Amino acid sequence: MQQCTEMAGMNPMEKKLAEYKCDTNEAISLKLVRFADDLEDESTTFHPEYSHQLYGDDEVAFGYKGLQIQLYYSAGNLSTLFKVKYSARVTEKFDCVEPDDVEGKIREIIPAGFSCNTDDFTSLLEKETNFKPFGTLLHTYHVHNVEEGEDFTYQIHKADVSCPGFREYHKRLQTFLMWFIETASFIDVDDDRWDFFLIFEKYNKDGETLFATVGYMTVYNYYVYPDKTRPRVSQMLILPPFQGEGHGAQLLEAVHMFYCNLHKVQDITAEDPSENYVKLRDYVLVKLCQTLPSFSTDKLPLGFSDDMATEAREKFKINKKHARRVYEILRLRVTDMSDETKARDYRLEVKKRLFAPTKKNQREMTKMMKCLRPEELASHISQMDTALQQEELEKSYQELLAEYRRVIERLAQA
Repeated sequence: MQQCTEMAGMNPMEKKLAEYKCDTNEAISLKLVRFADDLEDESTTFHPEYSHQLYGDDEVAFGYKGLQIQLYYSAGNLSTLFKVKYSARVTEKFDCVEPDDVEGKIREIIPAGFSCNTDDFTSLLEKETNFKPFGTLLHTYHVHNVEEGEDFTYQIHKADVSCPGFREYHKRLQTFLMWFIETASFIDVDDDRWDFFLIFEKYNKDGETLFATVGYMTVYNYYVYPDKTRPRVSQMLILPPFQGEGHGAQLLEAVHMFYCNLHKVQDITAEDPSENYVKLRDYVLVKLCQTLPSFSTDKLPLGFSDDMATEAREKFKINKKHARRVYEILRLRVTDMSDETKARDYRLEVKKRLFAPTKKNQREMTKMMKCLRPEELASHISQMDTALQQEELEKSYQELLAEYRRVIERLAQA
């Protein structure tokens, strides 16, 4: 309806030009190709969640009708097929209006060596038998596939740029970030403080075992005085065909277990984590800590303790802030919320933590009262209305409670 209204207000030329606008998220088709038949199988196609970093905030390409941007990758080595198709394109009769350089934008992010010919790409599929996972095998696990009625096998490997062929492979892999992480950027792989963790699926093709890329994580090792490091998760992506199968949890847990064995590691953090990452981290860390003695059922009602913080850090490289969330989730799991007294004790315990930043603001306000002019003070006081603070605190608590309950439900299903 909105589009019809907009079209109604246009002159004939504007209406004509509007026909040459394409949604780039719909125009871009992605595939992870195992078999030649996958090229014509629409069920194997997926599309970006984002394309604004290449095509602007509107995520629109101008100048084409029926625009199709095909970015197909071989399942393992990620050899790339890149083709652009369209049914019509603007010409000089449109008052010298130029079409967007959609092809040039893609060429900016995909490394050289891609195919533009389907036959050439198909021949590369035959070489997939030579592709083997990079680096050191850390963990093997299985996921039951309901449709196939069998268990699929997955491996998690740790790699770095010293692995032969990995640098070129990573250049192809990181292109997916542009389509599925809103604020994605490419990293400098020449810095040897980067660690790479990759998931591969083992599958059979014509009697041979092949490997398909599932997802990956990059971790940067920061220095902590005097002799420690603090690994920080920078990027994490499970490719869309594999999402919702538990691979993210397997990957994050494997990464924690890897760093647990390194004495020099202080704790593990994440760079600007998304909401989905925080939910995933909550689940994984609670799963790890639930068997630790300091988090036992009889100790949880006594409150968050130094023993909990210490044991979580020493056993699983979990920092104090995250250990506190683990405690709150596990305490909720053992708390009878229908018991008014127990529910109240839990609520006050969590709200006390949530209220801490507000108390800090109040202390700052006391200091400001001594030096601000009356009109400035009135402005600040109006921003710190007590009733509003209580309302926001209750809202934050209820939202947190819902998040914690989702973690508990997932743990029960594991």
